[in-house]
Amino acid sequence: MSGCTAPIRGHRTASGLAACPVCGGRGYGYRAPVYYFSSNSYAPQSGYISNGSHVGSSARPRWSPDTSSVTYTKDEVRALTPVRNAIESRTQLPPESYDVFLCHAWDDRRGIATELHDRLQTQGVSVWFSEKSIILGQPFLREIDKGLAKSRVGLVLVTPAFLERIRSGGVSEKELSALLARDLLFPVIYKTTFDELRNVSPLLASRNGLDANEDPLEDIVTKIAELVTFENS
Repeated sequence: MSGCTAPIRGHRTASGLAACPVCGGRGYGYRAPVYYFSSNSYAPQSGYISNGSHVGSSARPRWSPDTSSVTYTKDEVRALTPVRNAIESRTQLPPESYDVFLCHAWDDRRGIATELHDRLQTQGVSVWFSEKSIILGQPFLREIDKGLAKSRVGLVLVTPAFLERIRSGGVSEKELSALLARDLLFPVIYKTTFDELRNVSPLLASRNGLDANEDPLEDIVTKIAELVTFENS
């Protein structure tokens, strides 16, 4: 039996509420979302232009253009602002660098991971993706290390398969450990929840990011593209 897609944090958007198999169509109101921040780099910071006065109202981050087609919650802006600040501070990158390092489960490589990679590339985002960036015969873990060093930020695609990989100590865990050590990452939740992630990796769950259960994937892609794009890039 399907459960609520946001049982603790609550639905942040009308589309998320409507898509929920439990709450959709029943006239339930929004519940105030609960967000968790680590004590250092993810403390709330000012980084948005408010479009409303109440908690949970929409906001536009300073890096999002006026012509943007997507809206952000204040909590999304607070979560992504430290990531943007870290990206802006990385002025020295090796040649042939990437905007995003895509960390994903092996089982997702030909499904949602490929779809996310392809959609990001259509928006001009360069992505280090193992399926495309590692040539057959190259040392896998060494190439991952190189990809991490060449990327501005890490995107962790959190799916049910990813959670299983962490539990079993797969390659995803090795990539994740390197990203967590640098404080240059944000999660994208897909077909699971932050609460499920918290049961497996409380530290990663404390780094709030984007939730594909609440927003269409195309909006998620646009938000990622805006996050890593510079006016002079």
